[in-house]
Order: sequence, then structure tokens, then C-alpha cells
Amino acid sequence: MDYGICSLSVVPLRAEASDVSEMVTQVLYGEHFKILETRKKWSRIRLAFDGYEGWIDNKQYSNINEEDYADLQEQELRLSSDLVDFVTASNNQLFSICLGSNIAASAFLDHHFEGKFISGILQKNHLIEIALLYLNTPYLWGGKTPFGMDCSGFTQMVYKLNGYALLRDASQQAKQGEALSFIEESEPGDLAFFDDEEGRITHVGIIMADNYIIHAHGKVRIDRLDHSGIFNSELRKHTHKLRVIKRII
Repeated sequence: MDYGICSLSVVPLRAEASDVSEMVTQVLYGEHFKILETRKKWSRIRLAFDGYEGWIDNKQYSNINEEDYADLQEQELRLSSDLVDFVTASNNQLFSICLGSNIAASAFLDHHFEGKFISGILQKNHLIEIALLYLNTPYLWGGKTPFGMDCSGFTQMVYKLNGYALLRDASQQAKQGEALSFIEESEPGDLAFFDDEEGRITHVGIIMADNYIIHAHGKVRIDRLDHSGIFNSELRKHTHKLRVIKRII
């Protein structure tokens, strides 16, 4: 088994081994992974954090050995807490990194980091504070950075920065945590899931106080939440149908 680490700010992980293939998620600086298959230009990998699989360009990551991978698995995450920051390579070149990058991995890349970071498990009331850092981030399928993210990438990153692990897709996240019977039982930081006409979970957001929800739909935005779902005051209609509320923390 071979292993790798993302040595650039953010790299697309694709459904197939092609530059024109769908981006299923992104690999942020410092994320490590197992290499399941290697071709001339592409490798199929499995991310250590959430087990997500896809294809990455061989030019966009660095190899590490099994011992380094094991060490990274044992290390507590130290996630950059500014929207954009920088690490410095041994040759004094600067590399930009995004909010939520694991700068604990910089030592394995011979990089130096002097910025602010978050580590450990934070109290639940920090979830909304962290979520607001992403407000107005444009929607991007497969994205999970302040420059573009999808609904489940948003919830995963907010929880990750708070010290908790969510799976990558909304349908996967809906299987985590404890189901609540009513909106009235929810509290800020709980997750609300929404389904389509065929009953498939297709959307997720983070519940706020006073029946508001923050979620990625066009952009990371705040809307009203009621028993029917999400009500968009600009469109004056419901945009998502509520399926279930889950408490993770």
C-alpha cells in the first residue's frame, strides 16, 4: 500500500481519471490518504478523514511512507482558522492554504506555518460562529473551501473545525447522530436534512436560533426553517422539503 499527502492549497478529487471528470470533493492542504491504484497520470485514493474515494492528478500530491501515514493518523488535527493563510517551504516559496487546512502536516512537507489554528473539540455553541465564517461563499459542487462549497462540504467543514467528524455526502451524514421528532426539540448546531420527490436526501443545513438555518444553496446563506422545510424570503417560497433533524453533538 502506498500513501500520500496534499501539498497544495486545494486539489480536486474526481469521479474518473480525467481533468474533465466530475469533481466529487476536494483535498485540502495537509490531508493524507491511501493510494489504492496508480496509473501514469492519475491515482485513485481514499481520504483518511472520511474514507471518500476518487481520482487525483499525480502532480498534485506528495508521497509519504507508511510510518508517516500512521503518525498523521495519531496526531491531533490543527486546522488553519483564517479564510486564507500561507505556509513557507524550505526554499522560502509561499504556498496559500484555505480555512480548515491541516497545518499539523506541514512538518511532513518541510513547510513552516506561523498563522492561527484551531485544535481539539470545541463546545457546540462555536458551531454557528464557525459557520458564519463561510457566509456568502458561492455554491460549488464538490467544494469545501471559502471560495466554493456544496451543502455537505459546508456542514462537514464546520463540524471538522469544531473537532467532530462528519461523512462527506448529505445522504451519509443523515445516517449519523440522533433523530429528533420536532423542530422545537432542536438547538443551534443540529443538522436538518431535506429530500427530493423520490425521497432521497439531497440537502443539509445547520440549524440556528429562532427558526433560522444556514446552508449552501447558490451561496452560503441564512433562511427561515419551518415544519415544511426552508423558506426563502427573497423567492417567497419553500425551496427544500424537510425530512429529518439530527443531533450530532
